[in-house]
Amino acid sequence: MSAKHPVIAVTGSSGAGTTFVKRAFENIFRRQSIKAAVIEGDSLHSLDRMAFRAAAAEAAKAGNNTFSHFGPEANHFDKIEGMFKQYGETGKCQRRFYVHSEEEAALHNKHFGLTDLKPGVFTPWEDIEAGSDLLFYEGLHGLAKDDKQGIDARRYVDLGIGVVPVVNLEWIQKIFRDKEERGYSAEATVDTILRRMPDYIKYITPQFTHTDINFQRVATVDTSNPFIARDIPTPDESFVIIRFRNPKGVDFPYYLQMIPNSFMSRANTIVVPGGKMSHAMEIILTPIMHDMIENKKK
Repeated sequence: MSAKHPVIAVTGSSGAGTTFVKRAFENIFRRQSIKAAVIEGDSLHSLDRMAFRAAAAEAAKAGNNTFSHFGPEANHFDKIEGMFKQYGETGKCQRRFYVHSEEEAALHNKHFGLTDLKPGVFTPWEDIEAGSDLLFYEGLHGLAKDDKQGIDARRYVDLGIGVVPVVNLEWIQKIFRDKEERGYSAEATVDTILRRMPDYIKYITPQFTHTDINFQRVATVDTSNPFIARDIPTPDESFVIIRFRNPKGVDFPYYLQMIPNSFMSRANTIVVPGGKMSHAMEIILTPIMHDMIENKKK
């Protein structure tokens, strides 16, 4: 961990809502004039789209029906750990991007002076911008740990944030996102969920034990069968449970005053209306970012 070159990791599985948290941080960075070097978790996969499909097919032929993007076989856990360590020590590291769309392909081709980048591939590695105030990671494995490889990325993370909807809500969000953005059928998404489950249990959920703050959205409508849901519960149809791993020094009375209709459910937990999630994030995270930058200057 590093006060001089802090690392922030926002972690959560596909469909969990990590992008929403990323936007809240971007608002804070803009208002606080913080220059963040952003790392996208997808860029640390070890296989591009075609290579992953081929590897998954080969795994299935061998009787392995649980090969997934959640496990170490499809990710560079070592590079995540190494990136965090190097940045914490020097304020420098390299990064790349995963190309999600034709629009991104056009932007990256222009940036790198290339013509052959297309959706589903990685860009070349490059140095991050000089003079950044902190490193900001958003993706699946911000606090990745793999005992077999001797990897524990969380030891180099200064602030870990978890984004964890209750699992039925997470599945609903993923089913709808995959259909709207990728054209997948609900059946195909369910197959993906089942294939990922062992790695989800082994490599995703343990991270949330070690995050400093967890944001968990809980629906207040019936999500008992997520596979027949007609729509995603709205923010106003949910609560957000915010858990602090270490409540020492957390100003809960201030949060209760600033976030309408919030309440404490445990000594380290505050519950806020779902529609106030963004507001709550900025109330909670802004002073943390301010203190982090002040400590960096000392």
